Amino acid sequence: MSCHFKLSILQFVSLPIAGKSNRFRNCKHKMKIINSIASLSLALLLQYCSMAQTQKEKTMEKSDNPVYSRTDTGKVNLSDADWKKILSPEKYYIARQKGTERPWTSRFEHFNEIGTYYCAACGNALFQSDTKFDSGCGWPSFYQPISKGAIIYTPDNSHGMVRTEVQCGRCKAHLGHVFEDGPPPTGLRYCINGVILDFEQAKATEKKYKENND
Repeated sequence: MSCHFKLSILQFVSLPIAGKSNRFRNCKHKMKIINSIASLSLALLLQYCSMAQTQKEKTMEKSDNPVYSRTDTGKVNLSDADWKKILSPEKYYIARQKGTERPWTSRFEHFNEIGTYYCAACGNALFQSDTKFDSGCGWPSFYQPISKGAIIYTPDNSHGMVRTEVQCGRCKAHLGHVFEDGPPPTGLRYCINGVILDFEQAKATEKKYKENND
């Protein structure tokens, strides 16, 4: 909370109250307003701290991840023990234990920025934003990977279902599954866990070029 904001509250509290009969009522009303302002300020402060901490953790995680690269296309082969050291518990659960995040919890579910989605475990480019669509399934969905080698397809017969698992083509991290109920032109729906995605926004020149060629 800024010094200016604190001063404003103090000035508000110190205002004279006219009329002895209304003193208690006015004070009570002022206290309600002050409490509301304080609660809102605290909520905003906590949200800011949470966002700052999340960004800090992401930065630290990438700096502590020796295989993360958005330019290196070499295959990554690490033991689960090594992955556990460099990935957050949430990413490790998805990428190495083939877990699934809860539906409608990913920040990418209703995310419409223009750019590229990368594997959060190794930095491999996976999808372009113009292939993302709203499938209503609760997870970020795409109809086409950025390249043929970006994705590995593996049969998955777990949980009594017959599905096709999709993995990162560079590090074999579990991403999600692909289904044959997507939109044209592919008819496919790549249902991806948002936890294992990183995103980089397109540069202004790239966005302008795309707009001019649509």
